[in-house]
Amino acid sequence: MKRITLRFLPLLTAFFLSLMPALQAKQTGSDLSKSNLIPRPVTIESTGEFFEITHATRILLSETTPEMQHLATYLAGQLAPATGFTLTTDPSGNSSSGDCILLQTGKADQKLGREGYVMEITHGSLRISANGPEGIFRGIQTLRQLLPARIEKNEVSKGPWKIATGLITDFPEYEYRGAMLDVARHFFGVQDVKRVIDLIAAYKMNVLHLHLSDDQGWRIEIKSWPNLTTIGGTTQVGGAKGGFYTQEEYKDIVRYAADRYVTIVPEIDMPGHTNAALASVPELNPDNQAVKLYTGTNVGFSTLQTKKEITYQFLGDVIREISGMTPGPYFHVGGDESHSTKKEDYIPFIEKVQDIVIANGKTMIGWDETALTALKPGSIAQYWAKAENAKLGVSKGARLIMSPAAKAYLDMKYNAKTHLGLKWAGLIEVDAGYKWDPATLVPGIGRENILGVECPLWSETVVTIHDIEFLVFPRLPGYAEIGWTAPALRNWDEYKVRLGHQGERFKAMGINYYPSVKVPWK
Repeated sequence: MKRITLRFLPLLTAFFLSLMPALQAKQTGSDLSKSNLIPRPVTIESTGEFFEITHATRILLSETTPEMQHLATYLAGQLAPATGFTLTTDPSGNSSSGDCILLQTGKADQKLGREGYVMEITHGSLRISANGPEGIFRGIQTLRQLLPARIEKNEVSKGPWKIATGLITDFPEYEYRGAMLDVARHFFGVQDVKRVIDLIAAYKMNVLHLHLSDDQGWRIEIKSWPNLTTIGGTTQVGGAKGGFYTQEEYKDIVRYAADRYVTIVPEIDMPGHTNAALASVPELNPDNQAVKLYTGTNVGFSTLQTKKEITYQFLGDVIREISGMTPGPYFHVGGDESHSTKKEDYIPFIEKVQDIVIANGKTMIGWDETALTALKPGSIAQYWAKAENAKLGVSKGARLIMSPAAKAYLDMKYNAKTHLGLKWAGLIEVDAGYKWDPATLVPGIGRENILGVECPLWSETVVTIHDIEFLVFPRLPGYAEIGWTAPALRNWDEYKVRLGHQGERFKAMGINYYPSVKVPWK
């Protein structure tokens, strides 16, 4: 018996050695379905092997348009700092030889829409297929999350750079998935805005709403009314020096966002929240005398003169200049908290402004108070405060952006001890921000009425990019998932585990995030 065992020992050894790659793959997590992606994809199928990115990996393209070549360059640029690899782009390369990432458009299922993608990962290659470049970009964000978190570092890190094999099919639940940044109460420069764009794009959000004017500051150059920035752009909350974007800087932000398939939505708040404009343009006041600049945080005290012709000449110029620099389809007119404007004046004012917006080729968005007016087909109401306003908007044919303050406002404190933020709408811990469904939140408002979701960050207490990151993360990935992932696939107990695994990625990305006790951080 011993002789037989010894005789077969070499065969047994060879057999077990042949199993080692599979056993090692299993031990090191080659199950694609356990990849902790946010937002969660529609389907994930695992095949239990690995694809590895090396210095020899090529990026192949199915078409050589400038947009696709730009995406290949973007992908190579995302991978280069941490890997140290300078991956080559081969427009005409053959994927059959393996060791490649193929970006392929035009052969995907139409159900994927404009933003969906299919990712097929084998031992030899990784293929992202989509109907167009935007879907490829969303797939690249998934690719980033499939790699170890250290891929996000800006310094060379140790490999290997392995991705579990399998098949991912993915497309969004909602068309509009946005965040809002208030640059009026506190001003944030171009680089800070670009940082926010990069962070939201990494989680497949596609809109950045910029709140460009308020009582405390006017932040966008208007060439026909230069005093708006030379006077109204000089202050911010607390009295410190403000700032503004020149038109070239604003165009740069718009281009940067477009390269990441993020649409900029400009907002000029009116007829309230207008003290900076009233301080800059004397004629906008009832007595033609400029008011004093304001650096506090009260609301509801200012108003444009809704019966003066100069008001509409002014707004016509502002909307025309900003619309000309903004290729996206939307223009936000604010319309909230106009407590100093009589209702009988507010309604015709918004209706006139709506016509100006439409004349400039844009779709009007307004906060939910604008639903009190005669909204025209296609106009959008943004629900933040009153459900009855949102339902009124629906009854008038408007679509809704869901931003309920008690659920989605990023400027609300996490808990009573949080050093930043406000609490007038309540405390919003990470779980509270995640556990709601836009389509069931308000009786009478269904999925068919909703364009999408947006999480606003008002900046009364926010001064630096580190402050922004602290209030935005880790809540923003949850709002991104609400917008992207179907409700049936969303569950807090499962999501918090995936979010916990993102902590290492936040650190690699240099994000100053709030380490909520609600999340099992890894």
